[in-house]
Amino acid sequence: MNELTEKLKELRALASAHGLDAILLQRVGSFAWATDGASGFVNTAQTLAESTLAITAEDQYLFTNKIEAVRLEAEENLLAQGWQVRSIPWFESPGAIAEFSRGMKVGADGFFPGAVDLSSEIAHLRTHLTPEEGQRFRSLGCLSGQAMDAAIRSVRPGQSEYEIAAILEAETGRRSAQATVNMVATDERIFRFRHPLPTARKLERYAMLVLCARRQGLVCSITRLVHFGRVPDEIQRKAEAAAEVDAVMIAATRPGRELREILQRGIETYARTGFADEWRLHHQGGPAGYEPREFLARPDSTEKVAAGQVFAWNPSISGVKSEDTFLVGEDGNEILTIIPGWPTISEKVDGQVWERPAILEVL
Repeated sequence: MNELTEKLKELRALASAHGLDAILLQRVGSFAWATDGASGFVNTAQTLAESTLAITAEDQYLFTNKIEAVRLEAEENLLAQGWQVRSIPWFESPGAIAEFSRGMKVGADGFFPGAVDLSSEIAHLRTHLTPEEGQRFRSLGCLSGQAMDAAIRSVRPGQSEYEIAAILEAETGRRSAQATVNMVATDERIFRFRHPLPTARKLERYAMLVLCARRQGLVCSITRLVHFGRVPDEIQRKAEAAAEVDAVMIAATRPGRELREILQRGIETYARTGFADEWRLHHQGGPAGYEPREFLARPDSTEKVAAGQVFAWNPSISGVKSEDTFLVGEDGNEILTIIPGWPTISEKVDGQVWERPAILEVL
């Protein structure tokens, strides 16, 4: 069974379980997931695709305008995948989906008038990756690490956060991926903001770069920090604590384990290392896929880890953060965004040593 056939089967089973006649996929991530990685967006900042997929018990449809239809047919191979294209001129009212679904009971991966909201169920489906998607994630993780490494080693004092972000975006694009999240903080901003959008502030000594890179719909997350001069003892202590939390959570992310149990282990490690309340200041991550996080791990999350899933935990303590993307294997976890030669902090958890990224010192 190929990827598309398997996903259509899952969607039809979901529709049947809810007594639905059709499911509509409108999100950029869902569009890519259901089409072997096709790009359904024009504006990379948009959540909704320019086109909508409709899946019934027997058929699969693509509703779009004639502008998009040309590219989707020629470059994304949607006709070859079996999608029946229903396109209209750009200047006509986009009411084809409403007309199509009239009299039907439909579900959608988000809001659609009269539809059952299946956004949570479909997000969970997107986390269960095929072996082929796992291979694509390996490739994306490798190039994400390369882009981050090239960018952060080009950082110099005096550069603005905007300049640093531009370097990171360029290095990502050079490797045929998109920087859908590109955050940069320097010096005291690293201590103040967990989501630091770049500003005109110029780097003095300390910089954090955060990247979510997307290719063929899949998204990898990675964070690295660089310090010019010796890292102060207090920052180093925080970095070691964040690395320990990260290692504990990665080690605990094994098939059959509930997310709330993994998160609780992380929370306990925060406390053990002297930073008990820091976990409250930012989410700790969760399963990745066609979104940076398909959903977040919370203290009450009962979802269980499955082999073949991809996760990105991101424990942070004011001034530091540890983040990589990894694949859950049958026999162990594989860090996908590793950077060869990057300085690391060794953390031993349950007899296994995990190398977590340290702060790069430039002396």
